[in-house]
Amino acid sequence: MSDDRLRMTPGPTAVPAAVRDRMAEPTPNPDVEPEFFDFYRKLTDDLGTIYGDDDIVILGGEGILGLEAAVASLVEPGDRVLCIANGPYGEGFADFVESYDGEAVVCDSPWRDPIDLAAVESHLTDGSFDVATMVHCETPTGVLNDLEPVLDLLEDHGVISVVDAVSSLGGTAVPTDRIDVCLGASQKCFSAPPGLTVASVSDRAWAKIESFETRGFYTDLEPWRDAADEEWFPYTHLSANLYGLGAAIDLLLEEGLETVFERHERAARRCRERAADLGLSVYPDGARSSPTVTALEVPGRAEELQRTLADDHGVVLATGLGDLAADVLRVGHMGHNARVDRVERTMDALEAVLEE
Repeated sequence: MSDDRLRMTPGPTAVPAAVRDRMAEPTPNPDVEPEFFDFYRKLTDDLGTIYGDDDIVILGGEGILGLEAAVASLVEPGDRVLCIANGPYGEGFADFVESYDGEAVVCDSPWRDPIDLAAVESHLTDGSFDVATMVHCETPTGVLNDLEPVLDLLEDHGVISVVDAVSSLGGTAVPTDRIDVCLGASQKCFSAPPGLTVASVSDRAWAKIESFETRGFYTDLEPWRDAADEEWFPYTHLSANLYGLGAAIDLLLEEGLETVFERHERAARRCRERAADLGLSVYPDGARSSPTVTALEVPGRAEELQRTLADDHGVVLATGLGDLAADVLRVGHMGHNARVDRVERTMDALEAVLEE
């Protein structure tokens, strides 16, 4: 089926032909064919090049599975968890904590503002916490948070860090070497189809994970620690998706991480230049926006513009979420879509719609 739509959403992103071709290869039985474990070990090693030295876990499930699995595996009933938030996904960690009978303490800031470091420090000084959660790139707002000062505070207080880097990992630098559990997903900057969660897990996090009995099974990270070495998966893995992710990571590493990051920066810069030419403001501002997504303020017009762009120009964008659904239009220049020519086509279409 022919489909020439340009999907510039902040995930799922366009999937390159090499990834689609790899997924169409004959499907092995991942539980009994030794060659598959060789492939799986190579894939985790390649992901380790992006992440750093921590153990890599790949789960069969969309990125939200990783957020829940991190909480399920690290939070015992009664544990206090500091949920550091300046956006909907940061706030959403609290729901997972409470569903596993942890005590969620939300340290939130307005969505337009940076993380409130003074408030974080006050919480850590006044109370004892086992785990802290936060988001690197808040996809619904396009905000890229500076995590280094927060991680400094958490290290000072001996608190395990969990970071949602789903929409930044592979598109911009993430301080993975300082994060205990860093979560990513296949369908964002890696430009593979939805269906896989990737995570790095530190020794400190493993010690906490192994210290108690997790109540779930599918959300338990512990069985995955030695899966590759023992050649045993806790459940039948998504072999075609893994092949696709492997091909996507091959493309990324062949291009080179720094080159990929520079490509994302160029695409983001051009998107915001064109937006300024059209009289559009970036939410919250260009200085704090991620290289992977730009949120444009279009008060009351987001859904109308989204429909017209798709129907008349074949360009698919995303609106904001929650309170921003009607007022923000989001351009995802991430992964395979982080290219200036694709940004130009997108903004040409937006310009034409705004002039109608």
